[in-house]
Amino acid sequence: MNVTMLLYPRLTQLDLTGPFEVMARFSELKLHLVWKTPDPVRDANGLAIVPTHTFSTCPPADIVFVPGGPGQIALMDDTETLDFLRDQACTARYVTSVCTGSLVLAAAGLLKGRRATCHWTSLDQLALFGVTPVAERVVIDGDVITGAGVTSGIDFALSLCAQLFGQERARLTQLGMEYDPQPPFTGGSPRTASETDLTQAMEAIRPFIEKRRKASQAAAEKLQ
Repeated sequence: MNVTMLLYPRLTQLDLTGPFEVMARFSELKLHLVWKTPDPVRDANGLAIVPTHTFSTCPPADIVFVPGGPGQIALMDDTETLDFLRDQACTARYVTSVCTGSLVLAAAGLLKGRRATCHWTSLDQLALFGVTPVAERVVIDGDVITGAGVTSGIDFALSLCAQLFGQERARLTQLGMEYDPQPPFTGGSPRTASETDLTQAMEAIRPFIEKRRKASQAAAEKLQ
């Protein structure tokens, strides 16, 4: 099965590389890192990732995957990328994302009427596109599977592979990766964070979230 994994400037690399690590352990999956050009793409922190295909050379997808990151804002009004995702989704068995990648799928019109998740700071923006926001780590709605913020990408990919190949193989993959999270601190999500930490985190990111919201509103109006 061909997995189209979208690359783009200023993505969050762990949104991409977490799922990549999981899916690369299943020989049935052929992973394609895809962007407009074959030139290396730099993530939000400067890490360079080399595409394996361009939009024009990418084979039809069985699975479409979109990671999130700050560069997602620019994609909301990127007709070439949105058209590419729509075309790939036509053949796909699953349409998937992690973090704010779901907003890109929504801007392409691929999530309307579905349940989906996103990074907690932007989860509510999905509703602008007729999507039901769900505050869960992984949300499965038929052939649409979405993961929440950044680190949930591993959970997402294990859940997807369980759908494809059964729970036993996914469970053994989890063991082989020694994926057994024991974070040094509690408070890694809004459900467990203290009110003080939550307020401080939101204040720090508020200007960027408002910028993202404007991009989401413009993309939603364009769809209508």
